[in-house]
This record gives sequence, structure tokens and C-alpha cells, in this order.
Amino acid sequence: MPDVIDRPILPDADLYEADFYAWTQAQAQKLRDHSANAIDWDNLAEEIESVGRSEKREIRSRMEKVLMHLLKWEFQSAKRTQSWLSTLSEQRRQIQLTIDDSPSLASFPAKLLEQTYAWSRREAAKETEMPLKTFPETCPYTIEDVLDDSFMPGTLWSSDDLIRD
Repeated sequence: MPDVIDRPILPDADLYEADFYAWTQAQAQKLRDHSANAIDWDNLAEEIESVGRSEKREIRSRMEKVLMHLLKWEFQSAKRTQSWLSTLSEQRRQIQLTIDDSPSLASFPAKLLEQTYAWSRREAAKETEMPLKTFPETCPYTIEDVLDDSFMPGTLWSSDDLIRD
């Protein structure tokens, strides 16, 4: 049962602007009640599209973090930390979970690889304070490498080599 909120009764379009949460709850109830004539169709369609866009943004953001950490791992190997390893693992896991929930997005990471790499390259240069030219202009990793939790670029390492943070 949706939360009961004391509020004046507003038309759906007004409620959408005045209290988004209340609007979502009202629309969900109307869908459950099969009240097709009472649905705020235009705003509902916009919100559903927005949810889809947010799934893509989620993958993009996590890809950027993976790529930036792969670059730091490879090009700043003396400063490798356990938290970098944890970040890589968690970001990769979250990408896979998003794809598991939305299999139609399975090819999306490959489509963004070069675009997200460009941003990640710049961010890695800022974070490491290394010259941008240190990092390859084009992504040196395949999408399979990027998403593979066992892939770590650069010199061989062991957990004993990591800085504990």
C-alpha cells in the first residue's frame, strides 16, 4: 500500500510538478487498479524513458571508473593499493549486475569504450599527476579485458605488492 500523505488533491500534471514522490505513488496505484483513463500518460512515458537512460548512465559511470583504475594500475604500479583492486572488482560487478537486469544493454559497454576511455585517460592524468601523454591515446584494453575481473594490466603482481590502505 502506498504511503498515505496528507495533501490537497491535485490534478496529475500539477502533482507531478508539486510532489514527484506522491505522483509516482498515485500513478503506481492507478496502474495496479488498471485505471487506464486516469493515468498521466505523458509524464509516465517521460519517467519510464528516464529510468532507461539512468541504466545507461550507470554503466557509463562505472566504465569510466574501471578504465581510470586500470590506467593507474598499469602506469603507476608502485602505488597500487588494495582499494584500487576493490574498486575495480566492485565497478565490474555492478556493470554485470546492471546488464543482468537489463540484458538489452549487453553491447552498450563496447559502444562506449573509446568515449569513456578519453575521459578516464584525462582523469587518470589528473589523479596521478602524470603527463597525459603517459597514457595511450586510444584504449589499450579490449572490452573483454575491461569487464573481466581477473584482468589486471601491466607488470605481474601479488597481493604482497599492494599498499595497504
